[in-house]
Amino acid sequence: MIEAINLKSGMIFKKDGKLIRVLETNHHKPGKGNTVMQMKLNDVRSGSIVQTTMRPTEKVELAVVDKKKAQYLYRQDDIVYFMDLETYDQYELAATAITEESKYLLPNMDVQLNFCDNELIGVDLPTTVDLKVAETEPNIKGATAANGGKPATMETGLVVTVPDFIEKGEVLTINTANGAYKQRAN
Repeated sequence: MIEAINLKSGMIFKKDGKLIRVLETNHHKPGKGNTVMQMKLNDVRSGSIVQTTMRPTEKVELAVVDKKKAQYLYRQDDIVYFMDLETYDQYELAATAITEESKYLLPNMDVQLNFCDNELIGVDLPTTVDLKVAETEPNIKGATAANGGKPATMETGLVVTVPDFIEKGEVLTINTANGAYKQRAN
């Protein structure tokens, strides 16, 4: 058991038979009344997101999450397929369970699968991925990185703000935590 004040983004706990992932936490002390934890939570199974408050001393049961190295294979209809790199077992996951992560997935990419009680509940991505620019505005002569930037659509459909000198077809390193452009890939 863990107190709500100790919950951090990314942690998963059990409550009322549901697996809940913490997306955001904020320790809030109103002018009057007791301190509360404002939280943005995600039901792992249904995908629903809810904003709620908890008392800092309220206890929840942390879920035991096992991780396995795997490789993303492909997506067919609303199912995403992964393969365990040690046993070569294949795992299926509903695409709705990884809507944000799927914007970074390329075939044969190494990821970590998260299991709770032998149930596949999610995917951890590498910290950065290299994606090709599928579409962006033309290069502006004399553009530097200091200008505001322009939107670029990557090969997976992810839209990233990039410097004005980036052109279609370039491969860029993208941060998976916030979807921000880092650099040109080597």
